[in-house]
Amino acid sequence: MPRSSLGLRIPEGMHDILPNELALQDQAEDSVLDLFKAWAYQKIVTPTLEYGACIEPVEEEGDAFFKLFDRQGHVLVLRPELTTPIARMVSTRMRGGNLPLRLCYSADVYRYSKSHKQEFRQVGVELVGSASPLADAEVIALACEALGRISVRGFQINLGHMGIFTGIMDELGVSETFRINYQEKLARKDFVGIERLVKECGLEGRVQEILLKLPHLHGTEEMLGQVLEWSQEPILIKAVEVLRQVYHYLRDFGVQDKVSLDLGILRGFSYYTGAVFEGYVPGVGFPIVEGGRYDSLYGEFGDDYPATGFAINLKAIIEQLPPSQADLAEIFIYGQDTSKVITETQRLRQEGKKVEMSLVPLNQGEAEELATRKGFKDVYCVK
Repeated sequence: MPRSSLGLRIPEGMHDILPNELALQDQAEDSVLDLFKAWAYQKIVTPTLEYGACIEPVEEEGDAFFKLFDRQGHVLVLRPELTTPIARMVSTRMRGGNLPLRLCYSADVYRYSKSHKQEFRQVGVELVGSASPLADAEVIALACEALGRISVRGFQINLGHMGIFTGIMDELGVSETFRINYQEKLARKDFVGIERLVKECGLEGRVQEILLKLPHLHGTEEMLGQVLEWSQEPILIKAVEVLRQVYHYLRDFGVQDKVSLDLGILRGFSYYTGAVFEGYVPGVGFPIVEGGRYDSLYGEFGDDYPATGFAINLKAIIEQLPPSQADLAEIFIYGQDTSKVITETQRLRQEGKKVEMSLVPLNQGEAEELATRKGFKDVYCVK
């Protein structure tokens, strides 16, 4: 029975991966994972499905999740990211481990997005059990090394701190409603919306000036003095101190030239508490790297572990790289005697050769024509 027209398509936002595309993805992924392991990160795997009770209490974007029900009526969620599932796993399966834990992963994540892509391939790390700014610097430096390893050109990491926003909002004393609206627009970098919101709310001159300048406050370490002129809130002073330390460590890692301070950064997931960062590349209008510190998340799973980490959107990066050839067979074998063809094919495969054999008897002309079309390096005829 023929498939319907719907059966010939794939769900919106999902994608097939063809051999050449997968060859490029595998090459990039393997290279990055080898780098992670060289930095002492151990690979782990979490389930594709998690209980909604694990994911939803700590996320603000529940409508972006793919949900279904199991036979007992429990809500299940296709993992929208890896940080929360890894926190669950560490708290239930690795409790009492030697801290800090350095964990890495490669996995697909699923969430509805405005880009019309709902399935994302991610590679990333989580550094669990250290509150030191050196841990923040390590994961940022590792993100820079990973992008360099897969030949991403012209990338820029923007570094900020959640305490900057919190301290300034506390200093200005704006209403909770305004704070939420401003935060949403700042997270989206909706500069036009921010200007309209600020000017419509009738705030006094100094408050308006600060709120309009904050989204554009990016550059080098010198600009940290600007926010200290705006506020002496303890949380903001601490954030500035942390950013100074992280920025200095990045110089020692040799990646400071790849990192710019951006004090208007706000990460999308609610669990971020400290230093946060995003990575951009020319020609892509959204972050290809997202990460930061989330010191309160583990407390929701019964462990008071500080942690930091990042995820790289590998699919978005692959789309910017030159195409690669699939891992083709090196040798094509044909002949009139099928038993002999099979025997010779198996012998060569046992020697480590990549071999494709003909499934029908061929003459020399037919074999050479096929080899040319498929790009085989060598053609063997079994007599």
